[in-house]
Order: sequence, then structure tokens, then C-alpha cells
Amino acid sequence: MTIMLFFEQNTLHILLEFVLVGIATWLYIQRRKAQAKLAREPKLTPEEEDALIAEWKPEPLTPETPDDHFALNPRIATGKMTKEVVMDGKTCLNLASTNFLGFIGNDRIESKAKQTIFKYGVGSCGPRGFYGTVDVHLDLEKDLAEFMECEESALYSYGFATIASAIPAYAKRGDIIFVDKACNFSIQKGVQASRSTIYWFDHNDMADLERLLEEQDQRDKKNPKKASKVRRFLVVEGLYANTGRICPLPKLLEFKWKYKVRVFIDESFSFGVLGKTGRGVIEHYGIEPIQVDLVMASLENAIASTGGFCAGRSFVVGHQRLSGLGYCFSASLPPLLATAANEALTMIKEDPGRVARLQNHSRALHAGLTRVLEGTPFRCREGEVLAPFRHVEVADVSLSKEEKERLLDAVVEKAFEEGILLARARYLDDNEAFPIEPSIRVSTQSELEEFELARALDVIERAAKSA
Repeated sequence: MTIMLFFEQNTLHILLEFVLVGIATWLYIQRRKAQAKLAREPKLTPEEEDALIAEWKPEPLTPETPDDHFALNPRIATGKMTKEVVMDGKTCLNLASTNFLGFIGNDRIESKAKQTIFKYGVGSCGPRGFYGTVDVHLDLEKDLAEFMECEESALYSYGFATIASAIPAYAKRGDIIFVDKACNFSIQKGVQASRSTIYWFDHNDMADLERLLEEQDQRDKKNPKKASKVRRFLVVEGLYANTGRICPLPKLLEFKWKYKVRVFIDESFSFGVLGKTGRGVIEHYGIEPIQVDLVMASLENAIASTGGFCAGRSFVVGHQRLSGLGYCFSASLPPLLATAANEALTMIKEDPGRVARLQNHSRALHAGLTRVLEGTPFRCREGEVLAPFRHVEVADVSLSKEEKERLLDAVVEKAFEEGILLARARYLDDNEAFPIEPSIRVSTQSELEEFELARALDVIERAAKSA
């Protein structure tokens, strides 16, 4: 009776032991079979081993690179990347950088940055939450929030990480993100890191986006219990770096309320560029900032510093201080760069005419490039007239990518010979979500004179015709 009671109380334990013994036995038998098979295999003589080793050709550590590849023949810039830059000892007019408001080399900004170095040194020595926060970081966050007319902002130390960290701070596995196919690489990495379900819609195609939203709405209605736990996000750029087009924000906000999605906008190329005072695409359309759930932007273009920020409601921004990986684990922005960014922001507020000059030059660049490329093998990629850059691409779509790149490189070289600095738009082709046509990104800035832009256009015309 005692034995029966023991077995009844320990049945599960005994069964588990039998299973473990069976697994151990099976592994032992498999090992013995592998040893026996190995023993039966013929062994090579020393001469045969030497012959195989002599025949072996290891794969190269890096792929074969042609001698004329641009990475093997870099140009050396000397001095500051202002509107004029010394490249390989030659002074060129700079139409290659994104220094849209001409703040690089500004004496007032440099003076403020030097004062900050004397007070705080050159680094912060820690992430924001671990001894890395300095009063200049808080000042810049406060001023950015006021400038963007938002409740609060969070400062990041690297522009790329701002966008790539902010998106996965909110979107998680099981959530849904609708993304424009032309979005930049940092957005692509952000949505990838979120592990959410991604739906790509055609560039600025609101009909395609609404189709995807409607399909998701129908799925939600079939399973309302699951839908109640799924969050939906819509991620776009204010001014697309890859096309120069502006997002149709009013229509996007219409979809936001109709289909209950959260709208995230990357203003990296529109901040300091669009709107009467440079507040970006939100000001460009005259929309209340509170309608956009999160504004993300780099400080490395128009502001000419380093880092980035996110702005929005306090509870939204506050969440990033605990969940944004780039905020939590990266050393904070060096204080001198925070001061430089804040001084540039102050100069925009003091002189909105700087933004107006940039927009005038953008219109002139748009019209001028369209005119000078007529009758050449090149054309301008469709873009907004207020964009301070235009993509010049090969008109003949039947050519191979290599042939297009050769033609574009020829234009860059010929322009350099005449003192105009241009640059190809570079991409990590194997990692991009969608293929991007090769192009030259021609940029302008507020400090250019009209005659300088006219001279640059003349040079581009001659280079395009002779390519």
C-alpha cells in the first residue's frame, strides 16, 4: 500500500527521469555512430594533404575595387566648409554641403563655442541620465521646444540616432507602421529596429496610402479584440532628402483622425528651411504643432552643429528619456556643440531674412537647373521649388547603373576643374529598402550671392553638355 501511494505521488517525477535517461541513451548511440563513421572514412596521406592545400585559393577579405574608385582617390578639404572651400589646394564654390543657412565658420557661433570649451571642456563624459547632462543641454531643449511651439523636446547626440532611436522607442513588435518608400536610411533603420509590421506606400501617393489604411481598417473590424491592442504609426519626412519633395501634411493629418494613426515627421531637411521663420513643414502648411504626435530633426544640416532632437507633448518626449536607446546609452552632445546649435537658433529668430534668402536661392536653383539641363543627357528629379537642393540624374533610363554613374562622375569632375564643388548622392545600395537612382545632389545656401549661383549654373551647363 505504501509503495502504491509513493508511485501515485511521484508519477510525474518518475516519468521525467525515464525521459531524461532515454535522451541520454539516444545521444550516446548517436555519438558512437558518428565515431564509427569517422573511423571508416579514408585518411589522406601527407602528400595528398599538401596537394589540397596548394590548390586552395582563399576568398579575398574585401571585394575587388577598381583603381579609379572614388574611395581610393579622395579629395582633401582644407579649412572650413563654408560657401567657399579649398579642395586639393583649389578654391571652389561649395554646392555640395547641407550648410543651408551658412552657419559653418560664423564668427559669432565660434566665439560662443570657444567660451563653452573654457568652461566645460570638450566632452560631457556620460549619457544624459548618467552625469552627462549640462545646463546648456537643458537650455537648448527649452529653446527648441519654444521655437517649435511644442511642450518639450529631447536632445540627442547624433542626428542619425535621433530618428533611428525615436521610432522603436514607441513602436514595438505587433504594432503597425506605414512608411513612405522614399524615406531616408535612418527611418529605415528605425522601423527595422522596431520589429513592427511595416507597410510601404508609394512616394507621396495618398491614394496608395489610403488603400493600405483601409485594408488595415477592414482587418481590425474582423478582429476588434486584437485591434484594440495594436498601435498604428505613420512615418514620413517633411522634406524628403532622396527626392526634394514635401510631404502632403494636411492630407496625412486627415488620415490620422480618420484611421486613428500616430504621425511621426522627420524634419531633418525642412527644419530651418521651410516656413516663414524656418520651423519646418508644420509652419509651411500653417498647422498647429500639437496635431503632429512627434517631430524629429537633425541639427546637422541647417543648424550646422551635431546631434538631433525630438519635440512634442511632454508625456511623449518624456517617454524617450527612458526608452530612446540613443538618448539613454550614448554620451550626450558635447556642450560646445549644444551652445553652437543654440546660438544658430537664436540667429534664425533674430534674422528670419536668412531663411527668406535661402528660399529665394532655392527657387533660383530650381529654375536655373531646369533651364541649363535642357538639351543635355541629364534632368532634374521632380522636387519642391523651396527645397535648397536638387537631384540631377541621367535622363536615359535604359542605361545601366554603371553607365549612369560614369556620366554623373564626369559632370562632377568637369565642374571641379572650373571651381564648382559638386558631390554625388551616396547610398548604401545593398542595405536600402528600395533602389535609388544615381544622382548629383546640388545644394544652395543663404549666403550665396546671385552672381555666384549664376556662375555655378553656367559651369554645370557646360559640364552637362560635354559629359
